[in-house]
Amino acid sequence: MVTLQVERLIDFVADVFAHTGSSDAESRRIATYLTTANLTGHDSHGVIRVPVYVRWRNAGAVVPDQIVDVPVDTPSLAVIDGKFGYGQTVGPQAVRIGIEKCKANGLSAIALRNAGHIGRVGDWAEMAAAEGLVSIHFVNAAGSILVAPYGGVERRLSTAPYCVGIPRPGQDPIVLDFATSIVAEGKVLVAARGGKKLPAGALVDADGTLSEDPAVLYGPYEKDGPINHANGSGAIRAFGEHKGSGLALICELLGGALTGNGATRPDRHMTNGMFAIYVDPKRIDPDNFFDGEVKRYIDYFKASKPIAGTEAVLIPGDPEAKTRAERTANGVPLPDDTWAAIVKTAREVGVTERAVQTATAA
Repeated sequence: MVTLQVERLIDFVADVFAHTGSSDAESRRIATYLTTANLTGHDSHGVIRVPVYVRWRNAGAVVPDQIVDVPVDTPSLAVIDGKFGYGQTVGPQAVRIGIEKCKANGLSAIALRNAGHIGRVGDWAEMAAAEGLVSIHFVNAAGSILVAPYGGVERRLSTAPYCVGIPRPGQDPIVLDFATSIVAEGKVLVAARGGKKLPAGALVDADGTLSEDPAVLYGPYEKDGPINHANGSGAIRAFGEHKGSGLALICELLGGALTGNGATRPDRHMTNGMFAIYVDPKRIDPDNFFDGEVKRYIDYFKASKPIAGTEAVLIPGDPEAKTRAERTANGVPLPDDTWAAIVKTAREVGVTERAVQTATAA
């Protein structure tokens, strides 16, 4: 295990993207968002993605420093084309449009299409919550066919994230953010790179056998070499049987079909689509009942007696806040295989050996 101080990790990852044609501002933005995912404990959406992003960049599947187009622009609705830009660049632009429309009108929606991997969707819910807004996000990943629907063994779905953010004055927002598969694809990648093992039966092979072996999804791979889910014979399973499979279908239809991104299919490279709805509670609730009722109910919810083996009842965001505090103070832990793959990619794009050594210096 390698542990890196937060700012050094950001500097190192930014250096990688600067060597692949991104501006300094974009390079640091990508590095910051990826590192923030690690800080919150979502290693699946963190710096482990660096080799994948660079591979997409080299293949022309993602384009640096894009400014979004807005082909449909009404007072309360915008359709936004990310033009295959990095998700960490076009995502904030799209969310900002939704926020500004909501603040002006009380309610808004955006339909983002053709975005590079937008990372941890919770980032965008937190961005809206910081402005006092509730947000709901349906996301798909066209071209990223990873998940078998309930009752099937063949891949038909992306991991199809769903996210809701609720602001709380003076406190961290409530952010519910999850893939509609048992695990996000990035967690399979983490397991393949020497990190946390997968839950029992998270994957299903083509013959219907349940498995926890990342090779089911990726096929044979080297520890620090390229990993590509197109080489595997199996799939990730949808969570919650028919319920998770049904929610994933809705994310494909709203985040993919409705936005124009396209629902998942095999004949294109990966892009994220996101249909997001924004609500200003102050417009619904001028008497400010909402904030007090959220606090009352959360207190009531968390006061439930914990089940044996559990310290406390948690709400969405509690584990992330704890991990963020720990890793900000002590550094970001990365499995050796994960760090080796990132360093290998960095060297390939021309990052200096001195930069590699500086990143891990005590």
